Amino acid sequence: MVAASDRAFDLLVLPGDGIGPEIIGETLRVADWFGRNAGLRLNLTEGLAGGASIDAVGAPVSEAVVEQALASDAVLFGAVGGPKWDHLPRAQRPEMGILRLRQALDLYANLRPAVCFDELLDASALKPELIRGLDILIVREATAGVYFSLPRANEVDADGARRAYDTQAYTEGQIARVCRTAFELARTRQRRLCSVDKANVMETGALWRAVATEVAADYPDVELSHMYADNCAMQLVRRPDQFDVIVTDNLFGDILSDAAAALTGSLGLLPSASLSGLGQGGRSRGLYEPIHGSAPDIAGQGVANPIATILSFALCLRWSLDRADLADRLEQAVRRVVSSGVRTPDIAQPGVAAVSTIQMTDAVLAALDTEFA
Repeated sequence: MVAASDRAFDLLVLPGDGIGPEIIGETLRVADWFGRNAGLRLNLTEGLAGGASIDAVGAPVSEAVVEQALASDAVLFGAVGGPKWDHLPRAQRPEMGILRLRQALDLYANLRPAVCFDELLDASALKPELIRGLDILIVREATAGVYFSLPRANEVDADGARRAYDTQAYTEGQIARVCRTAFELARTRQRRLCSVDKANVMETGALWRAVATEVAADYPDVELSHMYADNCAMQLVRRPDQFDVIVTDNLFGDILSDAAAALTGSLGLLPSASLSGLGQGGRSRGLYEPIHGSAPDIAGQGVANPIATILSFALCLRWSLDRADLADRLEQAVRRVVSSGVRTPDIAQPGVAAVSTIQMTDAVLAALDTEFA
C-alpha cells in the first residue's frame, strides 16, 4: 500500500468520439484501482468535446467545458473526429476543440515520447538494431506558430483564382519558455537537447535558433545541438538513437512526432501530455491524451488498444497529480503486460490470439496487483 495524499485532485474527463469513450472508460478503471489501493484521491467531472460536443451544443468545445478545464488540475482526453463531421468548415470541426483547450489553458509544451518495446521490434518498418532501446522525447510548442497566427485565409482573388495563406509567427518569449521546459526535461534524461528549425529559409527559424542558443547559457550541463527540420526527418529514420530530447515549433513538432511514433511500430502504445511548463516542484496543469485518432472504423467493437491512454494517465500522475511514484509503477505494469505477450489486434503478431480492450485493461490491473503485493 502507498500512503494517501492529503489532497484530492480535480480531473476533467473528455472522452470525445469514436473509440474515445472506450479507451477513457478503461483508463478510469485504472484510476479507480489507484483510488482503492494506493491512496489516490480524484474528483472526476465528465464533459463533451469534439464531435460529441458539436452534436450536443453546436461547438467542438463549449465555453462551460473550457471553464471546467481551467478549474481542474488536469484534463484526460480521449480522441475526437470522424467522417460524420468532415463536411464542416475548418473552424467548426471536432479537432478545433483541443486547439481551443490548449490555448485557453496555455498548454504550450506538448510532450510526445517515442519509446520502443523490445517485444515489438518486429512491428517497426526499421531494422531492429536501429530502434532497440529507442527512447526519444519530442517537445513541441503547441499554442503559437502557424496553427494559431493571423492573418490566414482561403479566398478568391480579384481575378477569380483561389488563394490561401497561413502565417507563421513566434515571439521571443514563446520560444524561450518551451525551450526552457525542454532543457529541464533533458536534465532528467541523457542531458542532450536537439533544437529543430528551418533557420536557413525562415525568419521564425532564425529567431528560434537564436533564442534556443541564448536559453542554453542557463543550462551548461545540457548539450545543445541544432538541426534543420528536413534533416531531422531523415535522421529519425536513418539513425534515431542519436536523439534524446527534441524541441521544435508547432508545425515541425506535429510532423516529426508522428514520424518518431511510427518508428516504434505501434501508435496504440504511445501517450502524450500538453503542459503549461513544469511549474513549482515540476507540477503543471496538463491535458493528457493518446497520440492516435478516434478510429471510427473500430468504434464499439471492443478491440481498441487502451494502453496509450493508460500511459497518458501515467504522465498525468507524474506531471499534474504529484504522484511520480504511482506513474513509475503503472508504466512498469504496462511493460510487464506487453512483455508477457498480451496483445490487442493492433499489435498482435501473426498466429497470436488478440485480446479485447477490456481484457487488456484486466491484464494491466492484474500486473498492478502484483506490483503492489
